[in-house]
Amino acid sequence: MNTPTHSLSLRTPAAALAAALLALAGAPQAHAAGHGDGTASAAVLRADLDVSLLHQSVRLPVHTALNEVRAPATAGKTALTVTLDGVESGRPVQLLGAGAASAKATADRHGARATARLAHARVHVPGLPLLSLIEVEAVTSTAVCEAGEKPEAKSTLAGPVRILGKRYEVTAGGPPTEVTVPGVGEVSLGFSQTRAGDAAATATALALDVTVDPLKLGVARVEGRVTLAEAACEAPAPAAAPAEAPAGEPAPRAQGGGRDLAETGGGSSTPLLAGTALALLAAGAGVLLLARRRARR
Repeated sequence: MNTPTHSLSLRTPAAALAAALLALAGAPQAHAAGHGDGTASAAVLRADLDVSLLHQSVRLPVHTALNEVRAPATAGKTALTVTLDGVESGRPVQLLGAGAASAKATADRHGARATARLAHARVHVPGLPLLSLIEVEAVTSTAVCEAGEKPEAKSTLAGPVRILGKRYEVTAGGPPTEVTVPGVGEVSLGFSQTRAGDAAATATALALDVTVDPLKLGVARVEGRVTLAEAACEAPAPAAAPAEAPAGEPAPRAQGGGRDLAETGGGSSTPLLAGTALALLAAGAGVLLLARRRARR
C-alpha cells in the first residue's frame, strides 16, 4: 500500500525538475523594440493681449486661440469672440471673423504634418469694433516632419493685407512692416516666419505686435501679440539599431538542422541544459528501481 505513494513522491520531483529544465532550454526570449510617434500642432489664430481700462488701474489679460489642435485632430470654426467686463459695454468682442478657417494635425511613426488655413478674415481688438486690426484674403502654413527626412516649413499669403484700414504689400521673410495711425496705434507685422531644424519645424503666416490706444468704449490701451496660421511638427524618434555581433564571430547555428538558433528559440546553453535534464531523469529512474526492490524484501 505504501509502495505506489512512495514511488510517486520519488518520481515526481525528478520528472518535474527535468521538465522545467527542458522548458527553460526551449523557451524563446522576447526583446521589445520600437520608436515613438511624431508630434504635430496647429492653430488658426492665437492672441496674447493685455487690455487696460479707462480711469481704472485694471489690466485684463486676453489669452485665447481659435482652432488650436494637437495630433490627431481637426477643427474648422470660423469665428472667435471674448467677453471682457468693462469693455464695449460688456458685449462680446469678436476677435476674428472668417469665411473659412481650418486646422489639422496628424502624426504617427512615419512622420508628422500640421496645416492651418484662413480665408477672407478680419481680426479686431477690444475697443476698435469698427476698424480691423488686419484683413487678409488667404493665408496658409504647413509643417512637415517625415521620419529620416529634413523637416520642412512653409507659409503662403494670397493678395495684399489691410492693417488698421491701410493696404500693404508684404514680403515673405522680409523686414517687419511698421504701421502707425495717429490717434489709433501702432502695429508691427512680420510675414512668413519659418524655422526648420534637424527634427522639428514651425511656420507662422502672420505675426502682429500690437500697441493700440483707442481712447473709447472703456479701453485705454491694448498691447500684445496676435498670430495667424501657425503650424508645428516634430519627427518621430529614430528606431534603435539592432546590436551587431563582434567582428570575426559567426552567428551560432543548430547542429544538423541548418536553422538559426534564434529561429528555433534555443540558445548556446541548450545542449548543457538538455544533458542535465536527461541525467536527472536517469537518476530518478535508478532511485525508483532501488525503492521497489527494497519494498519487495
